[in-house]
Amino acid sequence: MTTTTTTATTAAITPNNTPANSTVLELNRQPAKPPVVVSVQHRSLVPEKWGDQVRAIGIAEYKEAALSLAQAFASDDLARYLVDAEGGGDGDETLKWRLHVDIMNYIVAAHCYSGVVTTIGADYDGVALWLPPGGIMDDWWTTLRSGMWRLYWQLSPEGRRRYYGELLPLLHDTKRDIMGDRDDDCYYLVYLGTKPSGRGRGYATKLIEDMAVKADAENRAMYLESSSLKNNAYYAKFGFEVKKDIYMGMDDSWSPSDESTPPPPVRMSIMVREPQPQPHPSSATTTHHVPLTATSAGTNKQQKQLKPGIMAAAAASGHHHHHHINKQIVCGGGLAQRVQ
Repeated sequence: MTTTTTTATTAAITPNNTPANSTVLELNRQPAKPPVVVSVQHRSLVPEKWGDQVRAIGIAEYKEAALSLAQAFASDDLARYLVDAEGGGDGDETLKWRLHVDIMNYIVAAHCYSGVVTTIGADYDGVALWLPPGGIMDDWWTTLRSGMWRLYWQLSPEGRRRYYGELLPLLHDTKRDIMGDRDDDCYYLVYLGTKPSGRGRGYATKLIEDMAVKADAENRAMYLESSSLKNNAYYAKFGFEVKKDIYMGMDDSWSPSDESTPPPPVRMSIMVREPQPQPHPSSATTTHHVPLTATSAGTNKQQKQLKPGIMAAAAASGHHHHHHINKQIVCGGGLAQRVQ
């Protein structure tokens, strides 16, 4: 038994009295090496220039821009007035929203074809629709391609009255009266809107300044209607001045001085910006501007901000479209629009 015991002990002990499995135990005692961290740079698919630079877009992007404008003007008085004609104020809100989006689709598409559409932000956060001097949108080709011809058939009789019988003549006549012989020789800001998720970043400011640089360089005025009174002071910072207030849905017995009757549902302020003097090229502080247009979308970095400290208003900047009426486009309904 002694021999057996010795043999067993010898098998269990190595010459230096270290357990036979010491290698495994020693490995277990060694601290684990820290994991190797590999830094991987993930490239964003959003183009870098889509961040905070103004760019012009074409028809391939009109739906994205239109949806942003629809969101920006979802609570706008004029937008509500137009679509509330469909079933009254208690009508189907889903149908009204779809009609609102369709109207924006038609208008944005028309400007992609015959005007200028500019945007800013990675998700079309701010959008501006412009008609440059001499621009025309009541031609057959623009009306057909933009889909604007469909609107006449989408509206109810009351909707047609409000859109074609009330809105279009009012905007057309007012612009002609205010601008006179400059009616076709100014930059018209048709729509300017920042959707809720993009507000507070100065996007509206950059969209206005982008075209103001070009208007000033050409010594041309700028024209807009503000459908939100709280935005009038905002536009005034760029040099816009209120020329006249106009009203939609006005009862024949109502007048601005009569407080005994409720006011009309829509009030719009007509505003005009006269061209601003430009610095002399020889000045040491002069910055050379290359304004953004449909053919110079990549040059916006060279533009100078007119008022860099101004931030966009919290609410959507409300401008609405002017229309010259071509009554021969669709069944005498004046479907086609011309925005100045």
